[in-house]
Amino acid sequence: MSAADHAELAPGTRPPLSAVDVFAVVCELFAFCTFAFWGFAGWLFPFNIAVGIGLPVVAILIWALFVSPRAVIGVHPFIRAVIELLVYAGATIAWWSMGQTWVGLVFAVVAVTIGVLAGRRRFG
Repeated sequence: MSAADHAELAPGTRPPLSAVDVFAVVCELFAFCTFAFWGFAGWLFPFNIAVGIGLPVVAILIWALFVSPRAVIGVHPFIRAVIELLVYAGATIAWWSMGQTWVGLVFAVVAVTIGVLAGRRRFG
């Protein structure tokens, strides 16, 4: 959708969601759930509680500050893409550290592909 298409929308509305937008949200939620699972399953007590709760909270806060549609801190689209890529890379590394290389690899390919498509849709 181009800038001209956004100008035609009524005030207070946004373009309709596409399948790419839905898959982008699913990838982000999967990454946050991966951080929680890795924290609870990959660490010994009592660190598992701290990491299992703290890591997803930190990732969600970073996403909300810089990447979300209503981000608190507006950044250049390149910085936004780098932060989103770091979240996806972190989830991929978490799967690899749990011995699930294929899950991490499939997630990385899907998440990066969806991220590129979503970025092209937003800014292209």
